[in-house]
Order: sequence, then structure tokens, then C-alpha cells
Amino acid sequence: MTTNYDLYKSGSEKLPESVQAWNMYGKGLENIGKNGEPETFELPEPAADQMLVRIDSVGMCFSDVKLIRQGRNHPKLYNRDLTKEPTRLGHEVAFTIIKVGADLTDRFKPGQRLAVQPDIYQNGMSTAYGYTVPGGLVQYHLMGKEMLETDHGVCLLPIEGELGYAETALLEPWGCVMASYTQRRRLEPLDGGSMWILGQPNDTNSYKFSNYIDRPATIVLTDAPASLVALAQASGATIIQRDGLSVSDYKGLSEELTDGKGFDDIVMTDPTSAEAVAEVARHIARRGTLNMIGKRPLDGLVDSDVGRLHYDYIAFIGNNGDDAADSYGEARNRCELREGGTAVFVGAGGPMGQMHVQRAIEHPQGPHTIIATEITQSRLDAIHENFGALAEANGRVLMTFNPKDDERTLEEFVAKATNEEGADDVVVSVPAAFLMEEADRVMKADGMLVLFAGVPNGTEAPLNVQNVYLSNAQYTGTSGLNLNDQAAVMNSALDGSLSPGRSVAAIGGMDAALDGITAMMESKYPGKIVIFPQIKSMPLLGLDELADNYPDVAAELTEDGSWTKAAERTLIENYWDGAKG
Repeated sequence: MTTNYDLYKSGSEKLPESVQAWNMYGKGLENIGKNGEPETFELPEPAADQMLVRIDSVGMCFSDVKLIRQGRNHPKLYNRDLTKEPTRLGHEVAFTIIKVGADLTDRFKPGQRLAVQPDIYQNGMSTAYGYTVPGGLVQYHLMGKEMLETDHGVCLLPIEGELGYAETALLEPWGCVMASYTQRRRLEPLDGGSMWILGQPNDTNSYKFSNYIDRPATIVLTDAPASLVALAQASGATIIQRDGLSVSDYKGLSEELTDGKGFDDIVMTDPTSAEAVAEVARHIARRGTLNMIGKRPLDGLVDSDVGRLHYDYIAFIGNNGDDAADSYGEARNRCELREGGTAVFVGAGGPMGQMHVQRAIEHPQGPHTIIATEITQSRLDAIHENFGALAEANGRVLMTFNPKDDERTLEEFVAKATNEEGADDVVVSVPAAFLMEEADRVMKADGMLVLFAGVPNGTEAPLNVQNVYLSNAQYTGTSGLNLNDQAAVMNSALDGSLSPGRSVAAIGGMDAALDGITAMMESKYPGKIVIFPQIKSMPLLGLDELADNYPDVAAELTEDGSWTKAAERTLIENYWDGAKG
């Protein structure tokens, strides 16, 4: 016997004549939909180069708040008139192909399930799905060249195995989390790039550059040690000598030789001045490196652009030997949490922060001790409720800290928890420079600071940068994701090493989408809100509210109340509107 769920899964249902959508006509919640309700449109028919897709689930994301508040002024909308050309929220999306145009039948087929990779570029311009391209808060819509012919090819991920619809939608935010622990920095000198080697006038030490010195096309030398001058001159690069510069001259040098874009790679030998390091770092090109070689500490903290560490992927690298080449490469520059260590998660109570905590707990080679910090006690309580048993089952220690309710500082709390050693890793999910500064202080000398949340470029925080070359500290950041990140999450979900469904905190149907957006903006739920567009009239409900309203669905949750594929199957089997017509 064919069940409603089987029919749904196959994508062979009888199609409706009309569909509902939450189009966005301007800034503000009042401009989403019409009079607080979704609109009804005729079901579209795909052209030869398009396909008709059914939206199965949509995750609500806080990054949409900027779009809601700015409307046409959002940078991804390029000042377009939304009253005439509306957009639509929803970039965390799972969908099923229903019809395929004649030109696409060799690549796609009805019933095929896919996830969206929304970070799209076409001809170098960002045309992100859910922003420039209208997103998934619609029951059915057409997809064509805007998703299939981009600068990076097809921006869709075929779904393998029995991944749930909510899990599939959450591959996007989970992919962003996964990307935090994959190497985004460039860790070798750029072929054909520009390198600036900056030394100390009285440095008589002998240095080596056993590899990579032949890569730059141009090498600028400023008071460089004689040993590196000789290697540079023998490299075949164009040599520019500019000795005797003061810190105040660095900006002018960058503007003259790089048009202000910065040097692709910078090498500093025997750095001692925090002011000099800070100024030099301001002239690293996007995805560039600053390689510090030294044995002496700096005279203070370095005012560092934490915005660029996140958005521009600049890399601070170094070593305390005499070979500049030893600083480069992934072997010295880790990006993964330290196995068996202590990891601190700042801002752990939000949906993304909870994902970081969950990943650390479930990671087979993850940290032993996880410290979650949050200023809202109810969110910390939710972390214990959601992950306490999971941490125990995985042999991990889960601790929480609320700076508002504790007389100790975070530094004091972490010091006690680590026997004064400090944290191996600190992940910051709050866009606040003062918290990034505090995170740096609780770190071991060879620790790693991950800036998951971004602050605007030009935002500086004093960091203990000397630990990069003296002790191999790491400063990393990440923005966005790619299909490989989403595929990694999918594979982890399928092999059982990650449970994306645990992130679901509330669900609702198509009519509840605006309520879902509002709840997301108000941080009403500790996890992710997922909308099921094909379940029209279901109100927005926290998973803990399902028992009173949808007891058959609630019965399929885990013992600790987490979302499951079985609960999703029951939801579709019993409440799918398409099954009624």
C-alpha cells in the first residue's frame, strides 16, 4: 500500500493549480507577504532550461535580519525596487524536483532531492539565493540558470541516503559551522605575488628561506637581514630596496607599490614592537600572510583587525627558528579543535553556537572538556538539556558559564577548569570585538582562536600575537561555505557521527512562516526554526509544545525531545495538504 509519505517522497503527487509564497516587497516585517498572510500565485510551468521544484523545508536564519531591516539597501539587492521586483527569504532549503525542462533531462529527474548552496556568484557578482534570487518561502517555484550556471557551476547538492528534510535544510548552517574547522587561509606565498621582507637594522642573525622564496614576482626589502637579501636577489624576482622606513611610512609604501591593496605576503624578522606589527598587518592583502620569525617577545599586545581575520582570511603565521619557510603549510597551522583538549564556546546559546557545541561533543577526535558561555541562563539550561546526556555518552565533560550570574570572570573560570593552563581552543559566535579580546586572554600560548562571528573590517582588538611565532598560536576566521562543506555534513549525518536534527527547536507550516521569522528575530527558541511549506496550517510550535497539539508527531521525538526523521515522516503522513487533494 502506498502511503502519503511514499507519495510525497516520490514527488509524483497531483499538483495544485496555485501555490503560496511569502514575497518581500520592502524593508520591515510588514512588507513580507500581504497583510500578514502569504500570497497565492498560479503554479508555474518550467521552460526547457528550468525545473519546477517543491520546497520541503526551510530553516530560519538570523542573517536574514539585515535584509529585513535594510530592504533594497542590502548590499546583495543592489538597490533594486522591491515593490516591482520582490525577493523572498529562505536560503536554508531542502527541495524535491517535480518537473524537468527538456534541456535538463540528462542532468536532473523528477523525485530527485537536493539542497541549496546559496552563496552564489555570477560573473563575479554575488547573487545569493534568498537574497538577490528569491528564496524558499514558497511551496513550489522554478529554478534555472540563476542556480545552474554560476561561476562555480551548479549550486545544488544531491541528497544521498535517508537524510530527513529538516536535516537537509540545515546542511547550510551546519556547513558554515563545518567550514570553521577547514583551512580557509592561504598558507604558502602566492605564486607571482608581492612579498615584503621587513627586518631590524641591527639584526645580525642569519636566516634561511629553504622553500618558497622563488614564488613572488616582486620582493620589497626593508632593512632585511643580509642572508635574506642574498636569497631574494638570487630568486629571480624583481627587487625593490626601501631601507630606513619608520612605522609611519608603511602606509605610503603599500599605496605606492600595491595601490593600497596590500602585499600578498609579508615576512618580519625579529619583531619586537607591537605597534610595528600592528601597522604592518594593516597592509596584508586579502588572503595574504604575515610571517613572523623571532625569539623575543613583543613589547605589548597587537591591535589586530579581527574583521579581516574573519572576512578576508588574512593569516598570522610564524616560528621561533631561523628558517622562514618553516612557518608555512598546514602541518604547522591547524584549524581543527585539539583532540582531548579544552574548548570554550563564547555565545554558545544561539542556534549556531549550539551547533558548535554539538559538533565538539560528537566529533570522534574532539575535545574532552567543552565550556559553553552565554549571558542568558535559559539558553545555558537548554544546552544542558539538549547535550548533557550526549556529552556523557561520548565521554565528554560539559560545563557552562554565565558572566552575568557568576562573580568570576571568564578568565578565572577557564583557569580553574584547566588547572591554570588555559583553553586549547576558543570559538566566538558573537560579533563583538571585546569578547574576541577576552577570548584571546583565556587561550593557551599555543591555542586557537576561531572568529565564527564577523565584525566589520577595520574593527580592531588587542591580541597576543607574539604567541603565533613563539608558541604556534592560531587565529582563524571563516565566512560562508561551499558545497564541499555541506557534503561533509551530509556524510557525517549518514555515518552517524553527527545529528543535524538536534538543532531543530521549533517547527511550523506555511501560514506560520512570518511567525517563524519574528520568533527568530526575537531569539524565542534556543535552536533552529524550520518551516514545512507543504504543511499549510500548522502553527509555529516549539518541540516541547508538540505533545499538546500533535501528539502523534511528539511521540516520535527522542527521549530528550529532539527532532527525528520518524517525527518528520509522521508529520507528512498525517498532515500534508497535498495528500488531501
